[in-house]
Amino acid sequence: MVSNYYTHDQVFTLQMALIQQVVLNSRPGENGEPVAENFRTEEGYLPQDLLEGQVKVCTKYLSVDPYMRCRMNEDTGVDYLRPWQVSSVVTGGGLGVVEESKHQKFQQCDVVTSFSWPWQSRAVVDGDILTKLDPQLVGGHLSYFLGAVGMPGLTSLMGVREKGHVTPGANQTMVVSGAAGACGMLAGQIGRLEGCARVVGICGTDEKCQVLVCEMGFDAAINYKRENIAEKLLEYCPAGVDAYFDNVGGDTSNTIISQMNQNSHIILCGQISQYNKDVPYPPPLPPHIEAILKERNITRERFMVLNYSDKHEAGLVQLSQWLKEGKLKVRETVVKGLENIGAAFQSMMKGGNIGKQIVLVSDE
Repeated sequence: MVSNYYTHDQVFTLQMALIQQVVLNSRPGENGEPVAENFRTEEGYLPQDLLEGQVKVCTKYLSVDPYMRCRMNEDTGVDYLRPWQVSSVVTGGGLGVVEESKHQKFQQCDVVTSFSWPWQSRAVVDGDILTKLDPQLVGGHLSYFLGAVGMPGLTSLMGVREKGHVTPGANQTMVVSGAAGACGMLAGQIGRLEGCARVVGICGTDEKCQVLVCEMGFDAAINYKRENIAEKLLEYCPAGVDAYFDNVGGDTSNTIISQMNQNSHIILCGQISQYNKDVPYPPPLPPHIEAILKERNITRERFMVLNYSDKHEAGLVQLSQWLKEGKLKVRETVVKGLENIGAAFQSMMKGGNIGKQIVLVSDE
């Protein structure tokens, strides 16, 4: 005979659905390197009944990105990103499928995304944070919405167009640091599509160099870990550098800036070499590099893709078109399992990825 009486905890459990979630376990410190153990996977519960305006989603893919490093600190150092809280669920770029909806804009089976997606196997969220996606834009490759036809793609496109000052037919040379990462790999290809005559990438392994040249259409690639960047730049960029897509900062950037031309432009996308240091963003340059910027009238302005929201829709259409035409090629590093997202983040911060780092949460 089944009892008609339940304890308070039993009633609570009956009304909730068991899920997996990832919380911030600890902070690495402002000058520390993040490790997988900074994150913790635990069980959680979702309410069975939705409130008006809420949506229940099944998580398919989660994005891990270098900018997230600052969210691990108590103070992110920027006003547009809030820090993650210890023992609270981590959030970031994510994508999934609607399972149930009490929001007028969404219905079951819609593919949706958000910049504030909880690192959970399933989640109940406010529908207002979600954006509906059209899978046809990426030929059914849904993870591309977190990469080539998502924020990294828009960042690369807007950066090249708004800060690169690329002019077709002007015989310009672009150099990309962090060139085998999510933005760098796209930026080099976009630089070429927008009119650059020569594109050179800098990365950290011979395998990455081969991918850039043989698959992504870069003219040359430099392995900064075993090659002399200054010497190779003189060889590969004999006419100097006109546009520099900067993903790394530090010594690599200083070397590139030293070979930039008069009236050239730096697209300041990221500074991953500085993210584990307690320095302002963008980090200050050494005096002799600052002097070069002034003497040669080189622009180096902070770039935020969010400031170009009015151009996002058209930008995504352009990226999708290039993708379908085979003009924009994509590489991803996919890690399976929500429980492995901390290790994926650690690896990405050390350059273990080729292309966009993605975590596959559910392949249902």
